[in-house]
Amino acid sequence: MNFERDFVQHTKRSYELFERAKTLLPGGTNSTARTTYAGWEPYPPFAASGDGAYLIDADGRRYIDYLLALGPLMLGHRPANVTARVLDAVASYGTMFGLPYELEQVVAQQFLDAVPTAEAVRFTNSGSEAVGTAVRLARAVTGRPKLLRFEGHYHGWQDVVYWSNKPSLQLAGLANAPRPVPAGPGLPSVLAETLIICPWNNAEAVEQAFATHGEEIAAVLTEPVMCNAGCITPEPGYLHFLREITRHYGALLIFDEVITGFRLSLGGAQKLYGVQPDLSTFAKALGGGFPVAAIAGVWEVMRWIAEGRYSHSGTYNANVIAMAAVNATLEELHKPGTYEHLHGLGQRLTNSMQTCFDKAGLSTHIQGIGPVFQVWFADRPIRSWRDAALYARKDLFRAFWEEMVLRGILFHPNQFENFFLSTAHQEEQVNATLAALDDAIPTLQKRFAQMERGTAV
Repeated sequence: MNFERDFVQHTKRSYELFERAKTLLPGGTNSTARTTYAGWEPYPPFAASGDGAYLIDADGRRYIDYLLALGPLMLGHRPANVTARVLDAVASYGTMFGLPYELEQVVAQQFLDAVPTAEAVRFTNSGSEAVGTAVRLARAVTGRPKLLRFEGHYHGWQDVVYWSNKPSLQLAGLANAPRPVPAGPGLPSVLAETLIICPWNNAEAVEQAFATHGEEIAAVLTEPVMCNAGCITPEPGYLHFLREITRHYGALLIFDEVITGFRLSLGGAQKLYGVQPDLSTFAKALGGGFPVAAIAGVWEVMRWIAEGRYSHSGTYNANVIAMAAVNATLEELHKPGTYEHLHGLGQRLTNSMQTCFDKAGLSTHIQGIGPVFQVWFADRPIRSWRDAALYARKDLFRAFWEEMVLRGILFHPNQFENFFLSTAHQEEQVNATLAALDDAIPTLQKRFAQMERGTAV
């Protein structure tokens, strides 16, 4: 088979659009995650519209969508209630004021009712903004300079955290005490001195870091479920361990729930796992497809903002469009049975996919929680970035993606991304996905065998 030939044959309009886009936009897109460098080869399919659990491309092809814009489309494409609420709010209020207004309070109360581990919330515009605020606020409150974070986690593009995201193991050094590795050029090397990098799911390494630097550590910043290098769940008790050790040393615990917030449960991963962080950040699913983010925390920390000792500002913070979207999204997510449906559907899909791969003799481990998961092509479970870098077969995942996208199943082509489910997904889409996988299995078996022999695929 020739994937590129078949893909081009079905997506000629996308090819034309991409060729033109490259003359206007660097890389032909507005985000690195959408470029050929991220795995969208020979070019990304261009979207024309979305409908619930489906994405329709510029050539009119209809895909069951597990990409979901990398997570924000928690309610699927064009959720009617959210769209109507936003349109009504703009017609009634306008778009923004640069002044407070009552809808902010309504939405803040909704948020705090949903996330009982948080005592106060401020809204902003992106996950990167929220994380940058949380890190700086933690340093202000504690008076300490260092941030402890984990190898393979991604917390946005700001200089202070854009480190050790999928680093080269050669550059990262020792597994138990990795060096900070810049995730790209342009980062001042002096920032490495403010970071302590530890392997994920390794309590001993964190204990050693605190024993050495405990009085310098302002905060531990972590994804409660590692979703930015595939989907890697915390070992039993690991998040509680992080809560205990930060309290012991007087450091703050920051949960980056940009992906997990309002996706794993109404109260996020912190509610699901029963751990209260000092600060947490939210975005993606929070707005049901509209750009919005939040930083939330306990009053002991958030009062620094309330008292003006820490300045948190932003022209577009809590604009009408964002607040109306959150208002409607949280109403939808509050509906009885929402998360039971998501988790049940996700469990059925992943169990059935795993059974299909096992019967075919293809070594995979499907890891995740309900509505977010990843198919790891590996001969063992993946528990850290080192495991992912050493054992995950990116070439096999690529072949899997190629066969599935040709059969109308859309997800990110990178092994280190995720599948997402929305409330719009139903048994119909799961059954169609499993049928597509069943149809692809013979071709995958042949391709994998050829790859093992080192012959053409």
